[in-house]
Amino acid sequence: MKRRKFLKKTSNFALATALTPNTHAMELLSLEKDLNMPIIDTHQHLWDINRFKLKWPVPPIANQSFLIPEYKKAVEGLNFVKSIYMEVDVPSHQRREEALFAQEICKDPNNNTLKAVICADPSKANFRAFLEEFIGNRCIQGVRCRFSSVDTMVSPTTIVNIQWLGDQGLSFDLGILPAWLGEAENLVKACPETTFILNHCGNVDPVAFFPNNVKGPRPPRCDAEAWKRNILNLSSYSNIYCKISGIISHIPEFELSAELLRTPIDHCLDSFDADKVIFASDWPVCLYNMSLEKWINTLKTIVKSRTPAEQRKLFHDNAAYLYKV
Repeated sequence: MKRRKFLKKTSNFALATALTPNTHAMELLSLEKDLNMPIIDTHQHLWDINRFKLKWPVPPIANQSFLIPEYKKAVEGLNFVKSIYMEVDVPSHQRREEALFAQEICKDPNNNTLKAVICADPSKANFRAFLEEFIGNRCIQGVRCRFSSVDTMVSPTTIVNIQWLGDQGLSFDLGILPAWLGEAENLVKACPETTFILNHCGNVDPVAFFPNNVKGPRPPRCDAEAWKRNILNLSSYSNIYCKISGIISHIPEFELSAELLRTPIDHCLDSFDADKVIFASDWPVCLYNMSLEKWINTLKTIVKSRTPAEQRKLFHDNAAYLYKV
């Protein structure tokens, strides 16, 4: 709701509020809080197609750049106050260049992108040598990479390197298939001093949770009960957070609603402590299904029954603490 409309509504209800304060005053207070709630975006993708060779984007986000001007337009009026850059899986020979690109963005005082998660492969022997350049850099928050297999994810080299990552004060983002969540628990358990961030609700496929009367666009790509069990198990570790994001991008061009997404999102929120969940836009990948504004409004609908403190933790406070921004 725009500020002008809010003020007009406030004026229209002023007399009624004075007569029945317990009803109308509480409604207006809730409205104002929602209007002003700041949001930290913990998963912002940016790329320049003239600088980086990306193979994975498909329509509607293929063959175009997404940079700060486009992001500012996407978040206009949504009260996004800070954001965290997330690596975009450039070819390995461009990873250093991408890290420097992210650093440039974070150092620019004209935008609110303050930290970056860069790409490096902890299963490789050169992992530490690559990261040495960025240790102690205030702009670099952590690392993410796509493992080639479950065995690679839990290899001795991977475990030792991610333990070292934690020693350097850097986090590790887990972006893995739902079928790998059980094995991922072994990695999290083996690296207790490293902070993990589970991306995109464990990459759950919402189709697995569609009610029987809703025909999905395809068969589900994960087992609902196994995913629920693995999420609950992972949530028991104190060194892992869960990003509430990405869930809409698995089903391009299918009309998703809060009710179709509620069950898996609620399971993440109920499994993880209220202090261990963070919002993320996954922009512009979210555009595979809906605008960023629609994603925000859909998630707000799902969490509206939770306390104002819990909502603020999800959208702002937990990220402010985790990323120190």
